[in-house]
Amino acid sequence: MSVVEHVREMAAAGLHSNVRLLSGLLLTMSGNNPELFSPSQKYQLLVYHADSLFHDKEYRNAVSKYTMALQQKKALSKTSKVRPSTGNATSTPQSQCLPSEIEVKYKMAECYTMLKQDKDAIAILDGIPSRQRTPKINMMLANLYKKAGQERSSVTSYKEVLRQCPLALDAILGLLSLSVKGAEVASMTINIIQSIPNLDWLSVWIKAYAFVHTGDNTRAINTICSLEKKSLLRDNVDLLGSLADLYFRAGDNKNSILKFEQAQMLDPYLIKGMDVYGYLLAREGRLEDVENLGCRLFNISDQHAEPWVVSGCHSFYSKRYSRALYLGAKAIQLNSNSVQALLLKGAALRNMGRVQEAIIHFREAIRLAPCRLDCYEGLIECYLASNSIREAMVMANNVYKTLGANAQTLTLLATVCLEDPVTQEKAKTLLDKALTQRPDYIKAVVKKAELLSREQKYEDGIALLRNALANQSDCVLHRILGDFLVAVNEYQEAMDQYSIALSLDPNDQKSLEGLQKMEKEESPTDATQEEDVDDMEGSGEEGDLEGSDSEAAQWADQEQWFGMQ
Repeated sequence: MSVVEHVREMAAAGLHSNVRLLSGLLLTMSGNNPELFSPSQKYQLLVYHADSLFHDKEYRNAVSKYTMALQQKKALSKTSKVRPSTGNATSTPQSQCLPSEIEVKYKMAECYTMLKQDKDAIAILDGIPSRQRTPKINMMLANLYKKAGQERSSVTSYKEVLRQCPLALDAILGLLSLSVKGAEVASMTINIIQSIPNLDWLSVWIKAYAFVHTGDNTRAINTICSLEKKSLLRDNVDLLGSLADLYFRAGDNKNSILKFEQAQMLDPYLIKGMDVYGYLLAREGRLEDVENLGCRLFNISDQHAEPWVVSGCHSFYSKRYSRALYLGAKAIQLNSNSVQALLLKGAALRNMGRVQEAIIHFREAIRLAPCRLDCYEGLIECYLASNSIREAMVMANNVYKTLGANAQTLTLLATVCLEDPVTQEKAKTLLDKALTQRPDYIKAVVKKAELLSREQKYEDGIALLRNALANQSDCVLHRILGDFLVAVNEYQEAMDQYSIALSLDPNDQKSLEGLQKMEKEESPTDATQEEDVDDMEGSGEEGDLEGSDSEAAQWADQEQWFGMQ
């Protein structure tokens, strides 16, 4: 057995550090004495050495050695005879187990993707003739084409993957994300479904994710629920995660959190989707739970974007925007396709006053997830923050037309209309339509309450908020109800509402300010009442202990501290 064969055996056994040391020494020997190894042996040494560098994540160095190996392979193909090596029997390249040139190019493409050099990765894979491309090469090409915006080439590559492997579900998702019809995709798997038992669910699965990628959240939820209820697919973590994400997109945060919790209980090491889960917990003010989630995810893996996003959400909702910005950037560095990381970084930039930079991140999020409304919400908030109402209105109208007239898009359009006095009535009509569709949609309730406060229709606002709180409890709604109660002089109940809001989110600054303002206003009143009682006792006169006009006037400026958001 030659020394090169020993290197090959160690590489096959996964002894990468040993391969690196030995192959490095042998390559130096070959450099000092070109006659020592045959061209085929040198080719093998270069490939095995590059593989060990790849394993150690030294991608640039690995690319260099792979390139040298391919050059050696070209020279080898031109040589009909192999020079004998010292101490070895003569051999021919055909008799040796030479590493595949196509596999070497695939490894080079992997290195380029890790180095964020997607164009070079595409170029090296494009150089492989179509007939020689394996399914994994076509899959990588499809993903790279999709990322580069070359949709037609991406579709062709995904279809080639399915032709070779009809149960490649991620390739199916790739086609659906590129607007290929669900029926067309299903037709590519019909033969395999009919030939293998217990695969009847696959056509329903394809139908469900076709709804997902067209933004039809309601039908997607119903279809996945029908799959999840089947005994063979019950408690599937991927389906639960998809359901949680769909509920989130539909604005049903309560059910979204519930499904994420179910998935997490089934798989304690689950990472996928935990960034959205952490964001939802942070929005509810459960910052301790967010911190615990982040620590748990970091213990599982710090090489995924999700732990960094969760930690960033904790910082963002703790008003540490600089730290949130850093954590969001770190998450993007690990996964440039992480929508939640882009949204986190964009929100941090916006709150730091760097609106134009934030806009870039929200636009990229929209490109990656055109059916996610929160991406558009972030961009529109940036436009409003920079007083670009016209751009915000154009974007809101586009979202309304693209994603359809549902409670969320109606509310988003109404939000922009509220910024212009001319479109106040239109905003009212849109919000009424949204609340007709979903009376419990919190964002619509908040915006309708904001409109009612402008019109000083406090009793109507109180009725709206009480109705919304009948079947749910939300910090913002309790706080706004407290504001409205102050406006109608219901001070005690207002304090109760602020207290409830703070119990739901102890970090809610506006509820705390409302409660503190009331306590300050109440203290001098109590002292005045005690003095009045003493005076009346001393004089024997009867007095009215009811609140006076001057006391009521203390609340005349209540609108200036209303905590709408």
